Amino acid sequence: MWRDHLTEIIVFSLLFLLVSAMGFVAARWRAPKDMAHLDEWGLGGRSFGGWITWFLVGGDLYTAYTFVAVPALMFGAGAAGFFAVPYTIVIYPLVFLVLVRLWSVSHRHGFVTPADFVRKRFDSPVLALLIAITGIVATMPYIALQLVGIEAVLKTMGVTGESTVARHLPIIIAFAILAAYTYQSGLRAPALIAFVKDTLIYIVILVAVIWLPYKLGGWGDIFAAADAKFQASPSTNDGILLNANNQLQYITLAFGSALALFLYPHSITGVLASKNRDVIKRNMSALPAYSLLLGLIALLGYMAIAAGVKPLPGATAGTVDSNTVVPLLFDQQFPDWFAGVAYAAIGIGALVPAAIMSIAAANLFTRNIYKEYLKRDATPAQEANVSKITSLVVKVGAVACIVFLDPQFSIDLQLIGGVIILQTLPAVALGLYTRWFHRGALIAGWAAGMGLGMWMLYQIPHPNAALNRKHFGGSGFPLADFGFDTKKTIYVGIVAVLVNLLVAVILTLILRAAKVTEGVDGTARDDYFADEGDPRVTPGERRDADAAPEPVA
Repeated sequence: MWRDHLTEIIVFSLLFLLVSAMGFVAARWRAPKDMAHLDEWGLGGRSFGGWITWFLVGGDLYTAYTFVAVPALMFGAGAAGFFAVPYTIVIYPLVFLVLVRLWSVSHRHGFVTPADFVRKRFDSPVLALLIAITGIVATMPYIALQLVGIEAVLKTMGVTGESTVARHLPIIIAFAILAAYTYQSGLRAPALIAFVKDTLIYIVILVAVIWLPYKLGGWGDIFAAADAKFQASPSTNDGILLNANNQLQYITLAFGSALALFLYPHSITGVLASKNRDVIKRNMSALPAYSLLLGLIALLGYMAIAAGVKPLPGATAGTVDSNTVVPLLFDQQFPDWFAGVAYAAIGIGALVPAAIMSIAAANLFTRNIYKEYLKRDATPAQEANVSKITSLVVKVGAVACIVFLDPQFSIDLQLIGGVIILQTLPAVALGLYTRWFHRGALIAGWAAGMGLGMWMLYQIPHPNAALNRKHFGGSGFPLADFGFDTKKTIYVGIVAVLVNLLVAVILTLILRAAKVTEGVDGTARDDYFADEGDPRVTPGERRDADAAPEPVA
């Protein structure tokens, strides 16, 4: 009953209202003379410094889903859940040089989205359209997953009812408030709120990893309890150590997730909002600090085992909602007021990334669909207005995913999203270093990778038989289905993107031999090294993404 959690509800509500007020005030924070431009509404004026960018990008990548799902995976499967820690470490060196090049060429030409870059680089509106649609489709379930984190907290506090409307009404209200201040303040809202969100998360986790081991008998007892649980599990892949059957899945999932992370439009949006290349370099060096925090968060799953936490029932009969593990742990082991702070940290941790994701998806639609195909002569003010409206539509779609679908299905969609966004790697990430690929080959490679990836995902049943789902039940494809005599599985995204690249390479050779026209590269080598103060990047000047490049001084 919610009356048993009244203190938690009050603390949660007060902190939630505080950040909501900050979201509305953010419109006046570092405010320009005119917000009616995508550079201002969608990218915060491209003026964020080191600290703001660090909190913004960190708040964007480490979401409420991370705070509830990673420990839940550790709780249910053990060591396999640690894949999230190495991939967030591996990614930063990988993207260090890529992102600074993307920042420079984007500021040189006024690009707002990765599809803008692809359009200019490969002279292909079709390829740009595919990149834009891919980004939107991959982002939608990610936004919905932020609701899963909030829903887990609300369910633990007992404020969700039995009927569909009663169960989802608090989430609808929360996202209505989010939609309102995002519409008004744009990217400035999550940038400002990220300070509060990250501070709360650090406080909560540091207190938890000091207090809980002391209360539960120490780390030795915690790991012993986890080991005992997995030893009794009927699954041979569950355990506090990896085994021969899940090591390949672990490695490919970690590496594939690392490649996908900064291909997501919301990740790129946070980077493009930085004011210069040095800000990006410093952040790529400092962001692994969040990975240390993520490792501590993951261990909450083992602590929940040692504490005897029992997840709340799931939406489907015979299932449990493992996402409630962390909220229940705090509810049982901490005073009500501190549990309320922890719940607020998770809830606010959903608002920041959800706002950035909706802005990124809206920018893709506005720049690469609306302006490219519906209104080529759209003014900057019209672009900003369309983006604002689209961001509202995106949030409504995310809420609909939770209201009309089983939340467990939404979580599986995130795995599909990673496979989908990986198919943009050849055009976006490799395109920043080479234009060797033919635009027609990149389109064919995208189609091959996407088709194979969807087929493989369709063949994977859900491991929980109670859900009775024979398709799209995970991202680990059994190698036995390829004819190998083994129980090992492999991450679908890695296989799909390798096929994508193979097709792109072969067709590039064929199309070049056939002398098929490949368009004109609208970028120059020097564009990839432009920086703040460079005569090619004039502060405050707004460029149209399709405008002709200015002469290099």
